[in-house]
Amino acid sequence: MTSATSQETTLAEARLKSPPASRLTKHYALPGLERERRQFHEFVAVDLAHTTMLVEEGILSVDTGRAILEQLLTIRNMQPSEFPIDARKGSFLLQIESYLFGTIGEDVGGQMHTGRSRIDQGATVRRLYKRNRILDVMDRLNEFQGAIAEQARHHAHTIMPGYTHMQQAQPWVFGHYLLSFSSRLHDSFERLAQAYGRVNRNPLGTVGLAGTSWPLNRARTTELLGFDGQVENSKLGREAFDSADAICALSFIMADLNDLATDLHIWSSTEFGFVECDDSYCGTSSIFPQKKNPVALETIRKAAGPAVMWLSTALATFRAEGTGDQAMRTVSHIDEAMATTEGMLDLFTGVIETLIVHQDRMADSLKGSWWTASNLADVIVRERGLSFRQVHHIVARAVRNCVGQELRPDQLTSARLDEAALETAGIALHLGDAAVREALDPLRFVETRITDGSVGPHQVARLLERAAQERAADQQWASEARSRLKRSQLALDEAVGKLVA
Repeated sequence: MTSATSQETTLAEARLKSPPASRLTKHYALPGLERERRQFHEFVAVDLAHTTMLVEEGILSVDTGRAILEQLLTIRNMQPSEFPIDARKGSFLLQIESYLFGTIGEDVGGQMHTGRSRIDQGATVRRLYKRNRILDVMDRLNEFQGAIAEQARHHAHTIMPGYTHMQQAQPWVFGHYLLSFSSRLHDSFERLAQAYGRVNRNPLGTVGLAGTSWPLNRARTTELLGFDGQVENSKLGREAFDSADAICALSFIMADLNDLATDLHIWSSTEFGFVECDDSYCGTSSIFPQKKNPVALETIRKAAGPAVMWLSTALATFRAEGTGDQAMRTVSHIDEAMATTEGMLDLFTGVIETLIVHQDRMADSLKGSWWTASNLADVIVRERGLSFRQVHHIVARAVRNCVGQELRPDQLTSARLDEAALETAGIALHLGDAAVREALDPLRFVETRITDGSVGPHQVARLLERAAQERAADQQWASEARSRLKRSQLALDEAVGKLVA
């Protein structure tokens, strides 16, 4: 076995006459290396699996493989910040090669790259990194779901106003409102799980474009790296549409967070006063002594703004290049998207766990307004057999007359309702004052909602149970995915251990 060479030739020097310009190093090499340093453990895992497979298939000798694997294990035990980097040498793949050259020589260390390209090697590293980060986001999403569910359970009977067009519509239940986001977030989890499935395919062995003449065992590296399958067509080894798929799922999560944060932000204003963020998630004003600003909600809404462009930016990166320009087939902003989504889920979990809900204020807001007018219409249809459109006119006129006379809903009598009926339909209803009062009662409104998914008590209880089942399924999915990755890691460690023993 040859010792380390005295003078290493960089990859660029073998073909290019000039070393990298300082500006190229500053704006291209260094940013790329910092991004790849975050994928340190994934780089080493790919090298370990590829080298193990080469030895098992007889492509590398056992002695050569052992020498390489021993050095890779040394690297794996380092902290990413400890690993020596020289930007002049190129990408992280070349940094690891350089380390090997310095310890066991280029003639030995250089054999690790047999049967692969930086194209499929880098794509494999990125897929490993993305799948691990997706699981991190899933964990935060499940924690957030738990906080939502606890608040929904606590407020399963908390009546509040409901709005359409930002105008008073019908009585609502705060727990029911929160459960609507539980359902949305479960859908977002499923989108992320589907994206994970497309990310978790092994491109190693597709090489640069057309495959290789070396008898690689792609199924073996798929097993050792914990992939669910492999990229079948070698042309697609470098494609990054799986990143666009993942970033799309992340965008949906940020849209969910934005909508919830926007509602809570509005409802925490003095004019509404329905909810209040705990002081620990608020800030103050430098000029207005009375201010308590919900800065956590503002932070989440601000972070959600750029998320609407994540997918379009990814697709725009691919656009107009055809499929031949491999250099553009990356989605570099996915790292930031992952970090943003995970961070905002974590922040919002704290907001929800400590959220103050002013139930009395919600209930008081239902007084003096016509929130239950639609229920009055339904009662008239059932009791008098008129069409809903006829009754809609009657109730709308009754509301108009009362508003014009500055009368509250509790001052609407059966006689006043008959006046409106005569004006619009030429009939009297004779519904009775007690029936009118009951029809306009917000509590009674909620109690009488019976359709699946409605705000009725039994339906809210059913939605709570459904949300718990969906959350349990999501948690189990993430747990099983991590268990599969742990088993593949053990298989890789065992395979490496046999070769270096």
